[in-house]
Amino acid sequence: MKGLAGKNVLVTGASVGIGRACAVRFAEEGAHVVINHRKSEAAALQTLAEVRAHSDKSLIVQADVSKEDDVTRLFETTLNALGGIDILINNAGFLFAAESDKLTMDDFDRVINTNLRGAFMCAQQAIRHFLAAGKAGVIINLSSVHQTIPKPTFVHYAISKGGMQNMTTTLALEYANRGIRVNAVAPGATVTPMNAGWTDDPAARAAVERHIPLGRSGEAWEMAALTAFLCSDEAAYITGQTIYVDGGLTLYNDFRENWST
Repeated sequence: MKGLAGKNVLVTGASVGIGRACAVRFAEEGAHVVINHRKSEAAALQTLAEVRAHSDKSLIVQADVSKEDDVTRLFETTLNALGGIDILINNAGFLFAAESDKLTMDDFDRVINTNLRGAFMCAQQAIRHFLAAGKAGVIINLSSVHQTIPKPTFVHYAISKGGMQNMTTTLALEYANRGIRVNAVAPGATVTPMNAGWTDDPAARAAVERHIPLGRSGEAWEMAALTAFLCSDEAAYITGQTIYVDGGLTLYNDFRENWST
């Protein structure tokens, strides 16, 4: 894709899943990639091995994006190693089920602090760098179909992704006239380690895929492909958008049949 070769790309939560797929895809496009992880060093090293098959100017930086000091260190290390960044991929995040009436505030805060607050702190650092360097930049936020679709027992996750959608549009509008583009990719049901609870169970997987018009789960590389496109010069006129990569899940497959009178 045009405009990605030689770019410096920071991918948060890049040790597995969509983050790894993004890191590898950008390396394939000729970019230099910083692989952030929180605690999965062995997995991050596997990502690095895959990335270095295409780009030797890449590195791993351990940091917990929910912690402000870690985010500051993550960007300082990245800037010192590569001399700057051109693209931020806000991918770090996690989820777990909990009935809303039983959800503890500590657990609520853990999800919000990583998925939303952490994404904002990283975006803020990236924007500061773009402005100080007087250059254009791109931020992609990995959101979810659940920024739109309610997900009972995952209210904390849905809130974090709903907030991410609003953060995407607000930052895009605020910094568009300074050459900074901000978009979001919203995956649907995707085969990743985070979703192993249903992807590895044939019955559970079939139950999920019955709701998807295309009849299958997505793959991490499909999310990475759109992410790379949105960062390329081929998407230079796109900002403030959330693009769903969900096999039609947000079309509400259960309404395919005409149920109205």
